Amino acid sequence: MRLAVLGGGGFRVPLVYGALLRDTAKPRVEEVVLYDVSPERLEAISHVLRGMAAGHDDPPAVRVTTDLDDALTGADFVFSAIRVGGLAGRTADERVALELGLVGQETTGPGGIAYGLRTVPVAVRVAERVAARAPRAWVINFTNPAGMITEAMRSVLGDRVIGICDSPIGLIRRAAGALGLDPARVSPDYVGLNHLGWLRGLVHDGRDVLPSLLADDAALHQVEEARLLGADWVRVLGALPNEYLYYYYFARQAVAAGAGTTRGEALLEQQGRFYAAVRERPGDALDAWRRARKERDESYMAEAREATDAGERSAEDLEAGGYEGIALALMAAIARGEPATMILNVRNGAAVPGLPDDAVVEIPCAVDGSGVRPLATRPLPGRFLGLMQQVKEVEQTAIEAAMTGSSRLAVAAFALHPLVDSVPTAHRLLDGYRARIPELAAVFPG
Repeated sequence: MRLAVLGGGGFRVPLVYGALLRDTAKPRVEEVVLYDVSPERLEAISHVLRGMAAGHDDPPAVRVTTDLDDALTGADFVFSAIRVGGLAGRTADERVALELGLVGQETTGPGGIAYGLRTVPVAVRVAERVAARAPRAWVINFTNPAGMITEAMRSVLGDRVIGICDSPIGLIRRAAGALGLDPARVSPDYVGLNHLGWLRGLVHDGRDVLPSLLADDAALHQVEEARLLGADWVRVLGALPNEYLYYYYFARQAVAAGAGTTRGEALLEQQGRFYAAVRERPGDALDAWRRARKERDESYMAEAREATDAGERSAEDLEAGGYEGIALALMAAIARGEPATMILNVRNGAAVPGLPDDAVVEIPCAVDGSGVRPLATRPLPGRFLGLMQQVKEVEQTAIEAAMTGSSRLAVAAFALHPLVDSVPTAHRLLDGYRARIPELAAVFPG
């Protein structure tokens, strides 16, 4: 099989290649084609991958290109992990919101809308090229905001584009581990949108064990999300929230924590050091990447953990892996016909009552050689459904704005979001993002 990775010069690409090296079942990926707009980043990541492949008898071949059609031609699977505007765009996503007293986060709130507004047109063009050059390929979307981008790409590719995220499986793994259970032997009742969901139940041997976890102080303290949001609050909810719900439930604290260096600014510095080190010493690329990865993983959501005294990330979490394992498991289920149940970003249909049929939701799905089938969920209480409905309306408004270039709709997307407190502020957000992000200004020239 041939795998095309869009955003192939990205820092996390070696995680995918490492998972491919460990995958020995047939059929397996024999060629990886890395596509990126930056030849320099492609070269750096190529050095890392060569270091990883050393000592393996039959590693997947790696080819790089800056030609999108070349990358897509003949692909069986496409991983889309693009970042329109780069990390400089991310820093603006965060900083513009923070300067207006709002949550400054890459995918949640104003920053997520800004990221989506400039990414949707590019993602749709990518989908059109996939349809033209690799019409039988499956697209696995990593690009954030994953739900919004997957929904936009569906307008071209339909069910052949699937969004993934590692936050739900990480939450489930931590909840099961806190009870001493094998995560592979529990059935999660998880429902939401990307970066906005709740674990409402966890069935083991026919019994929901989540109430036992919520009632046990010591066990609950082992779950990072419970430490982040507080045991009392998760008990009020009766569910374990996705970690990104911190930005909704603790918005004031998140704004205060963003007064220092933002996550985007920290990553811009970290990755700048990494790519510079590889240019200077390409033979040491793998070691440089491993050091940078350790620093990146340990600092994930550090400002939120510090603000809430949630403590450091556990060694088990750091070692468990994320997107790459989910993506390869999804590929295996489809290409090898190995049935699996996975939490994915897919078209709702009638799976989540109260949301539009065409909305992309993040829920458990059955996956096999015929594709992906969303599984029906229990009705949601108002405290969950109302937030999902409001944020989904924002996402769909942002998609329409981006595809039409309507500044009026872009302002509406900001104003409708629960983390934006006024319509005049929404106007100031769009003006601020246009001034700092050329790629967004090109979509909404004014």
